[in-house]
Amino acid sequence: MAACSLQLQLPTCVFEYSRRIWSRRAPRLPVVCSSNQSNLQNGGDKPPHSARCEGENVILVERYGNGTAKRFIVDDDFQVRTFLEENRPISNKSQETQFSNTFLYSVPDVIKDFILPAGFPGSVSDDYLQYMLLQFPTNVTAWICHTLVTSSLLKAVGIGSFSGSAAAASAAAIRWVSKDGIGAVGRLFIGGRFGNLFDDDPKQWRLYADFIGSAGSIFDLTTPLYPAYFLPLASVGNLAKAVARGLKDPSFRVIQNHFAISGNLGEVAAKEEVWEVAAQLLGLALGILILDTPGLVSSYPVLAITWLGMRLLHLWLRYQSLSVLQFDTINLKRARILVKSHVLHSTVPGYVDCNREENILLWQRFMKPRIVFGVPLEEFMGGERSLSMLKSLLKLYEKEKYILVVNQQEIEFEVFVSFKVGATSISVLRSVWQTYWLHEHGKGIHNAFDQLARSLSELENGFGDFIQQLHQTGWDTNEIKLKVPKEIAIDELGPV
Repeated sequence: MAACSLQLQLPTCVFEYSRRIWSRRAPRLPVVCSSNQSNLQNGGDKPPHSARCEGENVILVERYGNGTAKRFIVDDDFQVRTFLEENRPISNKSQETQFSNTFLYSVPDVIKDFILPAGFPGSVSDDYLQYMLLQFPTNVTAWICHTLVTSSLLKAVGIGSFSGSAAAASAAAIRWVSKDGIGAVGRLFIGGRFGNLFDDDPKQWRLYADFIGSAGSIFDLTTPLYPAYFLPLASVGNLAKAVARGLKDPSFRVIQNHFAISGNLGEVAAKEEVWEVAAQLLGLALGILILDTPGLVSSYPVLAITWLGMRLLHLWLRYQSLSVLQFDTINLKRARILVKSHVLHSTVPGYVDCNREENILLWQRFMKPRIVFGVPLEEFMGGERSLSMLKSLLKLYEKEKYILVVNQQEIEFEVFVSFKVGATSISVLRSVWQTYWLHEHGKGIHNAFDQLARSLSELENGFGDFIQQLHQTGWDTNEIKLKVPKEIAIDELGPV
């Protein structure tokens, strides 16, 4: 497919993460070599001798987060062929870390991605895995105790007794704990699937947590109407509220860390607890007064309408509270606002104005122009596996830590970006700047390579001023929260 043929006119670019793109579009290629050496992964100039075939001219390697690497080879007809190579990394760390790596190597990649932070082990300290392996059975024993205590509490309120029939209490405890267990599945899913999103946009996920929690409360509210279905309704409600908690807790930890500018995170968290408990006590008191209102308890419609009005007020207040947050760190939403302002007006707004302009509710995938990060290099080349195509791209981006092309088949403007080994958050920011320049100024240049060359020239001339203005307007350029996708990285091994 010639999705990225670089010889058509530019058309008009939302941000999607590379995992979805790679899993959907990556071709299945033969594994021609396997090596236990870590040369490829450690950035060696050439692949191991045992992993090479006679007559091959390897010009670059595309590395994947699961440890495999795709080698781009020039054949005798000057066409580019690709092969996958499996590499098992050799650890140079302590014996315990080597044991952990050996243990993890036997775990499927899907599970590793689910239970470990992105970029593990480089993204966390050396003691992280050992702590979690010990913390897991610790939490198991805690929940066993919770189950037993729940049974005792139910017996204390008259459901069964220690001397009489304990079957009723045990059955009630099992149903109650099962409800909690179904809810825990929601938190498990959120933490495993979306754990890498909270650092980037805590305001958005904190608000989404309240929307989902409100939906869960609706199921609880309907239990009096269908008492025979109490357990399924309460379980679904608990599941939704557990998902909401899974979104709320990590998001709010990021917000608390934003408040703690003096390194006093513990104190900030403690004082926040004071505010929350005071609000809880006042809310409980007002709730009891409302329940004591004559006719309210006996009239379900009045109770439901009162809850709905209070919940809408709660969501509006939550939105207002999140809107006043003023982050001086740069995530993708704020980066887009900053870059667009600089490309169009050669100015950069301060973090107060930028946070005010930031749309909390908008999902990244619906943002324009559309940017797709972490696209395989073959996607760039389309069906043309010619050496000239690859040589032109590599030459054009030899000074950058990424490669960007415009997708010519989309009606709306869309760019594909793939990052090289050693790319940083600044590399991501540079690619966003280039994207916005192409989107705003590239339509008048009909040759695609001329478009890219001109945009890179403008990037070279304007990006320094952009960074300087970020400093002058108070942005923390040491906290640029633009993550480089770990699934794919390009490593140039030699001249084309």
